[in-house]
Amino acid sequence: MQKNTEIAQLGNPVLRMTATPIADVKSPDVTGVIAEMLDVLADSSGVGLAAPQIGHSICAIVVASKPTKRYPDAPLMQPVVMINPSFQALSDKQKKDWEGCLSISGIRALVPRYQEIEVNYTDVNGDFNMIQLKDFIARIFQHEYDHLQGLVYLDRVENNRDIISEAEFFKLIAA
Repeated sequence: MQKNTEIAQLGNPVLRMTATPIADVKSPDVTGVIAEMLDVLADSSGVGLAAPQIGHSICAIVVASKPTKRYPDAPLMQPVVMINPSFQALSDKQKKDWEGCLSISGIRALVPRYQEIEVNYTDVNGDFNMIQLKDFIARIFQHEYDHLQGLVYLDRVENNRDIISEAEFFKLIAA
């Protein structure tokens, strides 16, 4: 990993750009960014990462749920790289739950997300995939997908009273 890779923080213009679709998933530039994303995510306490978060405005995300201090009840899964992803909700049902972001330190918020979605994406081999995601994994995907649209989770908050400090969040989940 390039040890100087920093995660872009709220206010960095790259987080507000619409990411560019990837034409050649096997190009050295793309494979390099994906390797960097996997390294940065492995060294973090995050469960997902989008290319814009490490300064590359291209359509690539990693979904990698695992129990961490930030998400102690997260299910364990192998990291999945999704290139040029899209999704559709399988129902209109949404649920509010807590989210944080490696690009927004110290804050958590209740964010409404679809509970069941169907995701289409290209993998690192150039193969097309379609999967259904539910609950926490669906939440991670939607959060990372928003980064490709120039959005952050705070843009989805319905009421400012749904935003709390991370210190208060940890007290809440410890109770």
